[in-house]
Amino acid sequence: METYTANQIAKHVYALADTEGYSAFVMKDIIDHKKDDTAVPMSEATFTTKSGQTRNKKTTKGWKFCIQWNDGKCEWVKLKDLKESHPVEVAEYAKANQLLQEPAFRWWAPYALNTKNRILSAMKKRYFRRDQKYGIELPKTVQRALEIDKETGTDFWERKALTKEMKGVGVAFKILESGEIVPVGYTKIHCHVIFDVKPDFTRKARLVAGGHMTDPPASITYASVVGRDSVRIAFLLAALNNLDLMVADIGNAYLHAPPREKVFIVCGPEFGANNVGKKAIVIKALYGLKSSGAAWRSHLADVIRDELAFTPCKADNDVWMRKATKPTTGEKYYEYLLVHTDDCLVVSHDPKAVLNSIDAHFKLKPGSDGHPKKYLGADIGRYTIGDQEYWSMGSKQYVDEAINNVEKWLSDRGMYLKKKSAKSVLPSSYRPELDDTKYLDQEHVSYYQEQIGVLRWMVELGRVDICCEVSMLAAYCAAPRKGHLEAVFHMFAYLKGHAKSQLVFNSDTVVHSDPPTLDWSDFYKDAQDIVPPDMPEPLGEPVQLNVFVDLDHAGDTVTRRSRTGVIIFVNKAPIIWYSKKQGSIETSSFGSEFMAMKTAVEMTEGLRYKLRMMGVPLDGPANVMADNMSVVKNTSIPESVLKKKSNSIIAYH
Repeated sequence: METYTANQIAKHVYALADTEGYSAFVMKDIIDHKKDDTAVPMSEATFTTKSGQTRNKKTTKGWKFCIQWNDGKCEWVKLKDLKESHPVEVAEYAKANQLLQEPAFRWWAPYALNTKNRILSAMKKRYFRRDQKYGIELPKTVQRALEIDKETGTDFWERKALTKEMKGVGVAFKILESGEIVPVGYTKIHCHVIFDVKPDFTRKARLVAGGHMTDPPASITYASVVGRDSVRIAFLLAALNNLDLMVADIGNAYLHAPPREKVFIVCGPEFGANNVGKKAIVIKALYGLKSSGAAWRSHLADVIRDELAFTPCKADNDVWMRKATKPTTGEKYYEYLLVHTDDCLVVSHDPKAVLNSIDAHFKLKPGSDGHPKKYLGADIGRYTIGDQEYWSMGSKQYVDEAINNVEKWLSDRGMYLKKKSAKSVLPSSYRPELDDTKYLDQEHVSYYQEQIGVLRWMVELGRVDICCEVSMLAAYCAAPRKGHLEAVFHMFAYLKGHAKSQLVFNSDTVVHSDPPTLDWSDFYKDAQDIVPPDMPEPLGEPVQLNVFVDLDHAGDTVTRRSRTGVIIFVNKAPIIWYSKKQGSIETSSFGSEFMAMKTAVEMTEGLRYKLRMMGVPLDGPANVMADNMSVVKNTSIPESVLKKKSNSIIAYH
């Protein structure tokens, strides 16, 4: 039981760091407590076993807590339920209110607090080193990079990374000659070379400024990038409206923008023997400065807006759009420019002209413009269904390289992937929450977290088939066990036999039966579909939304929480997929299904808003498919009555 509880607390601690924006926690605070006559008194807190040992009674009888929900309403909840869903908050409340010696708390609350502190301490002590990425060694110094090339008989780091970087970064510096003085107000910083491996496994070197040596600038330092769902929508719209699609990379992107900070450096050997020891003023937004990302994005946005006449989409500021006309048919539509830092994707009847306009202001990398074969780490291609061609997104190269790296890691330790036994993503009987194997040491913890990151990126690249299982195992990144790592290896063995999966952005629509006509006027007289007042004029072919939602009721055998799963299609193209454990425990399948439906509806509303702000016409309401008829009737029939309070305070109809 202690092992299972530790897993539960570890998942809770890790969940608090979630940054996805879809948090399902509905509890805001614990504001009061009470106990009745059934509560075990202090005099009966312990009992003596037959062997003469004194034990604490495991009881939660008679205790209730007043919970304030996120909407401001309050409700009394039994301790036995709250202890399972929010163990850390309850234990901390008990400590703050001097309840730890009460029989209902003394047998578990101190252990929960100690376990939380131990996990947080281990996470703080863990050295955030990155000595490898995707299984490839990351050199810490230029000398080590050259040694790796010599050991492997390659030139990946020296010629293809380091020399290329120093050649392009030279424009960022104004080297002062002997006797020249650095202007007043400039701060001295250091530069160093860092090495990285890109998602397509190419090596990259970057001369980075020591931005930590300067005070935070007064200007904004945040720089956004295009959303992954926006990219998928662009591939769909290209096929739907019979448009072409091309990509390109802007070379040395940051170096096109002026810096927002006044800094200088002393040149090192990477600048050449003639310049060693000279001072150089940074005249471009060098990588590593705190404001460089924001400076580049602002500069790029000014050019796209003022020179290319694109306007940003209000649902995604890195999706740029402008009205255009097809020369052959005279049909009006929107052409799109999607920007991910320095990666550009254009959807238009003539995307080459748009890229040429960008090249006139920023130098595109030679050979990077054209129909995409790779984009943001994904394999891009064309897929034919019948006589119609659609864009497809895959991850075969990424999956193959990741599997090779895992196999090399295992081979060095005398192990291998058991491909034949991996017919499913995880073994059918495996429950990660019940795993009681030993905790991993620090080295294996870092490796586990790295492989979870690799698997998460596969999910982003379209591997929907492993989405649920990756989400399950990711919950144990705070304190993974040996069995969890073995489950990750099983998943890679599964991927080895299923590496060719593709995501096809099929623009065909789905034929649905007509829904029943319902009269809502007596209940919501003024109800109507909310259309943004600043929505651009809809142009092009309309799209329909098809939403699938389901869950496994009480799927977690320890906490009894359910896991929500949602896939949203635009026409027949999957755009959003989601798998996450619910934040509350629902005793009935109806309650869990209702919470899952709420999540699906909120995600659908967000996607409908984005499509509208991108100027895409919507073909009526979204079609939401679920398999719980009680939820379907309770949420769609006007005269239905929702009596479950914990659901009614969150959403109804």
